[in-house]
Amino acid sequence: MNPYVFLVGAIIFEVCGTMLLPFTENFTKPVPSFGLIALYTLSFYLMTFTLGHIPLAVVYATWSGLGVFTVALLSYFLLNQSLNWQAVVGLGLIVTGVIVVNSFAKMPPQ
Repeated sequence: MNPYVFLVGAIIFEVCGTMLLPFTENFTKPVPSFGLIALYTLSFYLMTFTLGHIPLAVVYATWSGLGVFTVALLSYFLLNQSLNWQAVVGLGLIVTGVIVVNSFAKMPPQ
């Protein structure tokens, strides 16, 4: 299976876990706290399936960069948090950086 499928799954689980963070209320609420831990565990588990095919630096840059981008957008739309134009430009640069890193990454031999 394509390792990027696992990476996309890892990003989705990480984003879902991060979106639960405000609802944990400093880990005093058991259900969202357990959900956050479970989602992050699944995210890291899926990430391990990419490492034989994609260098760790590329996996982590993609996972964290697209995670930040997605969490910022979801926070804007779902939690009514603001994004000024500088943040939008920065998010665009993050996506551009992820594309560049993935475009020029040297993949290990299969």
